[in-house]
Amino acid sequence: MKIAVACEGTQVTQHFGHCEGFTLFNIDNNQITGKEFFQNPGHRPGFLPVFLHEKGANVIISGGMGGGAINIFDEKGIEVILGASGDCEAAVKSYLTGDLKSTGSVCHEHQHADECGNH
Repeated sequence: MKIAVACEGTQVTQHFGHCEGFTLFNIDNNQITGKEFFQNPGHRPGFLPVFLHEKGANVIISGGMGGGAINIFDEKGIEVILGASGDCEAAVKSYLTGDLKSTGSVCHEHQHADECGNH
């Protein structure tokens, strides 16, 4: 399994599309076995869910995300976990133990990267 986390440095970003990049965690037997960082290739409607699908992501973790991206992830069979915060690796570990549950923090405004910070 592969879990993608929208990150700003080592922290989960609050807005998926405007993040610095994505850390893709490889999971085997419910343990992190490796990780790789990908720079955000650019925020264009519909592009990032396809990009992460092509990287093999099975799950995406973020603070918030727009409804269009959620729909595309759903179509691709990728589980969306929203409302996460804090350290990216800690969020993945919390997901793996069943402690991280999605809050459904859907962003409705996309003018500025900082608008979705208060979910």
